[in-house]
Amino acid sequence: MQIHELVGAVHEAAWLPWAVQYFFLIGMSTTALFLSFPAFVLGRASSLPHARLALITAVTTGISGPVALLADLHQPGRFWEFFVYTHATSWMAWGSWIVMSYVTLLLLYAWAVNRPAFYRWGQDDWRFAWIFRFLAFGSPANGFARIIGIGAGVAALGILTYTGMEVAVVYSRPLWHTPLLPLQFAATGAVGALGVMLVLGRLFATGRVVEARMNRMLALALVIVGIIGALWFAVALSGISESHTEALASVAGFTVWQRIALWAAAAIIIPLVIAVVAPSRSGWITGLIAIHAAWMFRWTVFMGGQAVPKVGSGLYDALMPTGLEGLMGVIGTFGLWIFLLILYTTFVPWAEAEVPDDGSTSSAAPQSARTV
Repeated sequence: MQIHELVGAVHEAAWLPWAVQYFFLIGMSTTALFLSFPAFVLGRASSLPHARLALITAVTTGISGPVALLADLHQPGRFWEFFVYTHATSWMAWGSWIVMSYVTLLLLYAWAVNRPAFYRWGQDDWRFAWIFRFLAFGSPANGFARIIGIGAGVAALGILTYTGMEVAVVYSRPLWHTPLLPLQFAATGAVGALGVMLVLGRLFATGRVVEARMNRMLALALVIVGIIGALWFAVALSGISESHTEALASVAGFTVWQRIALWAAAAIIIPLVIAVVAPSRSGWITGLIAIHAAWMFRWTVFMGGQAVPKVGSGLYDALMPTGLEGLMGVIGTFGLWIFLLILYTTFVPWAEAEVPDDGSTSSAAPQSARTV
């Protein structure tokens, strides 16, 4: 008689709630960047109201997201090692370069877009005018915003690729090792970005027309999320993809995962119906549900995915700890984002951002008063 005994080792979770915050914030930042392109890259003045909100979202989440990533690494030195000891086959190593490039180009893009308004603010006789004259570098030109924006867009595609792939390449966890996961990260990132834009639109009273347009965009993003989700289940049930079938089999027998599936369906259907039925007066509720859905998807994938044991039966506990590596860290990250939001909307003339000109002048009149 032979006895085969499996012994489990105690180890820390590979991904902590900090990682959830990073993937949540950076996903919203990259997709919000693309939502700013109709006005600031393609030059469509009619898209200015929602493009301004998109740029606010992209910049504030694009700064706070990497801070959460550094916290998840526990010490900045580990991030530095990615640059010093670059590994060509590591998605995380590539990600360190992509994140640095993206944040740099994003900030340059925001500066270029707002340069004409910085120039106007610098002409006023008040205590901070010298700061804005310095930021404008003596010129109101912003035509090069298009080129910088395209560069930031390429880096954003890199972010969406590497963040999806560094999870999807983990063979040991079937729930992660699915080809459709990177696409769903991008789609839910757009849902979260539009949710933030809808809430900001309400806070800054951008009007019902703008709210209705953003709700229609949200409805489209939710439909895409639903299609990807339905395709994931169809592929898993059909058996044509072994990785999808294994992923579904690893969680299908658990009641909690069945409830998660129902929650996911509700998080798509409820805001979708509201956005279609009442697009011009539902920004608060559709926006908050969209933000919640984007965050909970990442929590489910990262923390819930680690609750499925690699060897053994049942599920591990995936409760959020209350310390800095858990609830307090999540609250702190949101607090940092709110601080950056206040800073940006106070000291950056976001409401006067214009479509790029020919690179020589900026003749458009200011569209709102200074808010400082």
